[in-house]
Amino acid sequence: MGFFKDFKTFLMKGDIIALATAVVIGAAFNKIISSVVADIIMPIIGVITGGTDFSQKFVALDGENYDTLEAAQAAEAAVLTYGNLIQAIIYFIIVGLILFVVLRAYEKTKKKEVAAPEAPKGPTQEELLIEIRDELKKQNS
Repeated sequence: MGFFKDFKTFLMKGDIIALATAVVIGAAFNKIISSVVADIIMPIIGVITGGTDFSQKFVALDGENYDTLEAAQAAEAAVLTYGNLIQAIIYFIIVGLILFVVLRAYEKTKKKEVAAPEAPKGPTQEELLIEIRDELKKQNS
């Protein structure tokens, strides 16, 4: 029974829960970034490059000249789809940029550790003892 109890304790630690939450958020974040790249950025880049659709950029390794990627795939030709690589690189750069911005904002929101102000200096122990001695002398005279 100790194994399962230890396993349950391990799973319920804050770090594991935070990690699981991060994975779920990361998956959703992945879909958002994929959509931004495929539906917004790549069409803009396509317009800049004269209407180029990078998802259709390929080189057929059999030496034939196919009009479309689908035609090359239908002919069962081996193809290098370098357009997908370009999209993946752009995707990577965007994810890196967004993570940089988020982490930079997070770092700015963290409270900077401020040193506690020094306690005011009071009399030392010797000075207090001298004062007590002098008061006692006064009272006895």
